[in-house]
Amino acid sequence: MLPFTRIEFLRLASAGVLVALTAANGPARSEELLSSLGPVGPHEPILTTVGNKRVIAFYVRDGGHCAVNAVVWGMNPEGDSAARVRVSLNPRQIVHIDSADNKTLNLQCGDRAETLAIVDTSERIAFGARE
Repeated sequence: MLPFTRIEFLRLASAGVLVALTAANGPARSEELLSSLGPVGPHEPILTTVGNKRVIAFYVRDGGHCAVNAVVWGMNPEGDSAARVRVSLNPRQIVHIDSADNKTLNLQCGDRAETLAIVDTSERIAFGARE
């Protein structure tokens, strides 16, 4: 095997730096929050913000249904407590997660429980009444 020439070594080193920087590609600032809005498959997370709350949601297939787990917590430095929501959805059924500041996250189970997605229902639902 021939030893690397200087140019080959520099190309290899440049490629390694590029790979390292790409792998470390996170938020540029600590204030930027990661988001994953879906649609997602089973065991994959949806990460989003609803009003002043953060939400992580995922599901597993349960027969032909989506067994959804969602955890909601505040972003206050004081450390608000978290709440977990568990619900089983039929295909195409939607669960509405409302925040105290009139923001709503709508999660819909896909056909044959193949996906979970955030959807815009273009209507606000609060306390069981449609506005």
